[in-house]
Amino acid sequence: MRLIELVQRRPRPEAWAEGEKIPWNEAEFSQRMLAEHLSQEHDAASRRSEKIEQHVAWIYAELLGGKPGRVLDLGCGPGLYASRLGRLGCTCKGIDFSPASIAYARRTAEQEGLNCTYLEEDVRRVDYGSGYDLAMMIFGEFNVFRMEDASLILRKAQAALRPGGMLLLEAHTFQIVQALGEQGTSWYSSAGGLFCEQPYLCLMENFWDAERRVTTERYFIVEAASGEVQRYASSMQAYSEEEYRTLAEAAGFREVRFQAAFGEAEVDPNLVVITARR
Repeated sequence: MRLIELVQRRPRPEAWAEGEKIPWNEAEFSQRMLAEHLSQEHDAASRRSEKIEQHVAWIYAELLGGKPGRVLDLGCGPGLYASRLGRLGCTCKGIDFSPASIAYARRTAEQEGLNCTYLEEDVRRVDYGSGYDLAMMIFGEFNVFRMEDASLILRKAQAALRPGGMLLLEAHTFQIVQALGEQGTSWYSSAGGLFCEQPYLCLMENFWDAERRVTTERYFIVEAASGEVQRYASSMQAYSEEEYRTLAEAAGFREVRFQAAFGEAEVDPNLVVITARR
């Protein structure tokens, strides 16, 4: 884009029309995102190791009954949960479309001799396999999909589980998705970061579509040296707890339960932990 195109931009984007999400599947972008996943300075892309350890301990004890099981990790990133479950003896399959994250997860599994395999694929399209004890999608990833795709993912996860197998879904609350959309506009400058290795400005616009209950975040990245502009957009669907329950039950799940956190771990008020049984 040129700067004039930024000025003449569409004032209000249609949900998902300007991009499914920020480009985690691009090689260079995914490499920069991997650094954010592995950072121990924040919990933005992935949580810090101490929190992940607490979550994995709860998952193993409560959802797998304290025994090694077969685990499907959807949107696994660099395998930070799957690799820890692998160290406990679990057999894991992780699926993500970020090449750098999948490469990191595969290296970890190979170096440590873990029974973990990773696919660089789109969770909406790839075959999951079958016979899992647990299928999980955590840290709010579920909300970035259109409702029809979210329903498809749940149906595929249900079919991939053995009878009695568990679903673990960590999703955004309705309130936080709406609040993000109502934040308005903001900007920041960076000497180099997630969106570009060189200095850039990031101009952000947030929009809340009350009718569709969707937030769209739009990013314009202005490279300082050239003035070249890149546009990215990401949308998030908001659901009430009752809507999450309806989606899960429509996909064939039962015993749908909600809780504020992974057991005794710190509560994140923006997320809800949902479990269900096939």
